Amino acid sequence: MSTVNSDERDTTSPAFAKGRWVLPAALVEDLYPEPRGPGRRTRRTARDWFVDFACFLLAVTVGLLAADVLDEEPGLSPAMAVADQVIGALACAAVWLRRRWPVGLAVAMVPVSLVSATAGGAVLASMFTLAVHRPFRYVAWIGGASLAVAPLFYWMRPEPGLPFLASLLIALLLAVTVIGWGLLVRSKRQLLLSLRDRARHAEAEARLRAEQAQRLAREAIAREMHDVLAHRLTLLSVHAGALEFRPDASREEVARAAGVIRESAHEALQDLREIIGVLRAGESDDAGRPQPTLAALDALVAESREAGMKVVLVGRVTEPAAVPASVGRTAYRIAQEALTNARKHAPGTAVSVSASGAPGHGLVLTVRNAPPEGEVPHVPGSGQGLIGLTERATLAGGTLDHGPTPEGGFEVRARLPWA
Repeated sequence: MSTVNSDERDTTSPAFAKGRWVLPAALVEDLYPEPRGPGRRTRRTARDWFVDFACFLLAVTVGLLAADVLDEEPGLSPAMAVADQVIGALACAAVWLRRRWPVGLAVAMVPVSLVSATAGGAVLASMFTLAVHRPFRYVAWIGGASLAVAPLFYWMRPEPGLPFLASLLIALLLAVTVIGWGLLVRSKRQLLLSLRDRARHAEAEARLRAEQAQRLAREAIAREMHDVLAHRLTLLSVHAGALEFRPDASREEVARAAGVIRESAHEALQDLREIIGVLRAGESDDAGRPQPTLAALDALVAESREAGMKVVLVGRVTEPAAVPASVGRTAYRIAQEALTNARKHAPGTAVSVSASGAPGHGLVLTVRNAPPEGEVPHVPGSGQGLIGLTERATLAGGTLDHGPTPEGGFEVRARLPWA
């Protein structure tokens, strides 16, 4: 049974119509299945008609050659000779049914081969068809039975001018050659179908890999946008909120807040362009503008202070430039997202950032905020940033833990490798 859906090939295309005639109908049915009604068989191709006519012509030729020597057989009555030729003619006509009933025709030819010499060509054609269209177990049983009756036939009707063993050996060699040829044809067809299936599976796997790549790209876009833009947009929200709740602010304070909002919006837009540009180009994270590293942690803390947060950097790495770029970038993004979360979920609280570690011992980054004062309103989409941070830390070969502190605050702790 074919594993190909009928909509995977356009059977009405010119290429299909041009190449179909050189293939057997059984192979066309598997390679290019067509919807058809119940009981309808696949139509013969031009190649099938040519092969069928060649088999019929071979059977007739062998029958005529055998009929010429019937009168030389000793002890063969005229009635038996006529019966032999009639049976041979019917067997040759039955060759046209070999594709429709290969097993039935081969079984019928076993007793025919015992009584008719002129049916020898039809017997060979039936054995060849059986070997091509049916598994080997059918060939073993039916072909074995046909070979088993051959000694009995030559014992009853010896070949004129040939010893018994020579006639039997020639018949056996001819039958084995035809059956082996049929098995070879069947194996080549099965090889072609297996290559077709492998190609289809390879195409399906390629589509799955492409879909997976697209999904990973979308996840990368979402992760980068969340990590980068959430920090900028939170700063915008803080300063816009300050303007909203300070209608009595002086012109200088309003101008300063508006400048921070403008600068944050510009930075957010620039980051968005760079992220999309890098992902479209398929370049690494190091392309475009220099990516942040652990050395930029001081600037991140200072930027958060300017936004009104109470942030203190309590621990630093002695040589931040010695930290691998990928590890430093991951640590920066984790700190950035943790500060954004603290600003959203615990506004006005004190936040401490600590980074420590050494080569061979790993890098430990900790962001901790104090308990919020009063009730904090629920923020939609809470928890998605922590999931992204956990994935980012895992991709870098580290781990990330987060949860409430005994004092009621919240802590994010990342452990990253530093070889």
